[in-house]
Amino acid sequence: MTRKEDSIQMAVGGLTLDPVTKTPIVILKDTDNKLNLPIWIGLLEATAMATEIEGIKMARPMTHDLLKNILGEVGGSVTSVEITELKENTYYALIYLNVGGRKMTIDSRPSDAIALALRTKSPIYVAKAVLEASSILQQGEEEKEPVFANVSKEKWAELLEKMSPEDFKYKM
Repeated sequence: MTRKEDSIQMAVGGLTLDPVTKTPIVILKDTDNKLNLPIWIGLLEATAMATEIEGIKMARPMTHDLLKNILGEVGGSVTSVEITELKENTYYALIYLNVGGRKMTIDSRPSDAIALALRTKSPIYVAKAVLEASSILQQGEEEKEPVFANVSKEKWAELLEKMSPEDFKYKM
């Protein structure tokens, strides 16, 4: 992991939808509630986060539940996750694991890292360089005046209820 002074601990502040594209966005907030980092994510990852945040239990384990269960069975734990880079408008993340005393670092999409961190109650860090780069990116986009509508618990429940098992299949 990068040095603690090079990153800031953050938590999921909420999920919202981009009003134009209807793409889900996870909002990370620092502990002082002064900084936020919006990350556009996929519907499946947003669903994985929303079900955990809202305490909705699925009949069968979802992918992130499976990862948590496998780690538990092999005596592993997620020590933290970190959003490490922002390159060409794409965020990168790492998952830090401890498996039998062996420290491991796994490359991940931020959405998967965050969903796993929520399930394992692990801290989420964001590199300061990412926050700075994102701030510059957001300032450029402010001229477009984006409007974000918060999505309520009821709306997430409605979205989840309307989804069928087919919606969870990857299409090629």
